[in-house]
Amino acid sequence: MHLTLQQLRLFESVVRHGSYTRAAEEMHLTQPAVSIQIKRLEDQAGTPLLEQVGRRIFPTAAGKAVFAAATDVLGRLGELDNDIEILKGEVRGPLQISVVTTGKYFMPHLLGQFLQQYPGVEPHLKFTNRERVMERLLANEDDFVVMGQVPDDERTESYPFLENILGFVAPPDHPLAGRKNLPLDEVLNERFIAREPGSGTRQVIERLLAEQGLSASPYMELGSAEAIKQAVLAGIGIAVLSLHSVRLEQAAGKLVVLDVQGFPIRRRWYAVHQKGRHLSLVARTFLDFILTESHHVLAD
Repeated sequence: MHLTLQQLRLFESVVRHGSYTRAAEEMHLTQPAVSIQIKRLEDQAGTPLLEQVGRRIFPTAAGKAVFAAATDVLGRLGELDNDIEILKGEVRGPLQISVVTTGKYFMPHLLGQFLQQYPGVEPHLKFTNRERVMERLLANEDDFVVMGQVPDDERTESYPFLENILGFVAPPDHPLAGRKNLPLDEVLNERFIAREPGSGTRQVIERLLAEQGLSASPYMELGSAEAIKQAVLAGIGIAVLSLHSVRLEQAAGKLVVLDVQGFPIRRRWYAVHQKGRHLSLVARTFLDFILTESHHVLAD
């Protein structure tokens, strides 16, 4: 078989995603271009390598053999690139990270400082919801991911690197603003704006309420911290947000943090990757940077 590396990369991506469309997005190609390359690969093999079952694409028996070979070849090439980087001592090349949406309030600042030191790094930063970050983590698609709640999975390894402080926020003219030591059950009687079920922040709050025998019926559910912040700014209700996300609004006097019993909650942000993953020199250097420098960078 006269295979090309591009065909192996495309085939590995299609099998990993179970989708031509998702593979095309990842490889920055059109779906027809991916399909043509896979068809050429199948012609080389002389047998079908993929089959569609429902809406997903699965490898045939022959396809599984090609996928195993592709994974091995691409993995070895990745190790070779890293070995050469180490020998040259240069921190340069691609850095692929996925981050839960709330991380957009601090991760660009950390990455910006890092790039000042290592301008040869080519960052690929993806902000998405926790569910998608988990999918990417378990599919080993990133160097590592950043999230606020570590998965209960023995296949992963996590590194705490930054405090994630969660508090109730409200407009400064809210009736509860300025009061001290507010009972949590009283606060929950207000119009409470929450993240969608399954988000990390929502899980933390639901667990805390369950421990105290309480529950909340959200007045509104929104799909991002930014949307919730805008709703609070508009006076629609109150919410629990990462205080990293409201620093500017707090400083400008547009939002206040309520003094609620048991709050703020102090959690941690984590960098997470699959156990046994061989981090590139770039990824390892950036991981070391956020573990040691994140508090200093964000304190400026």
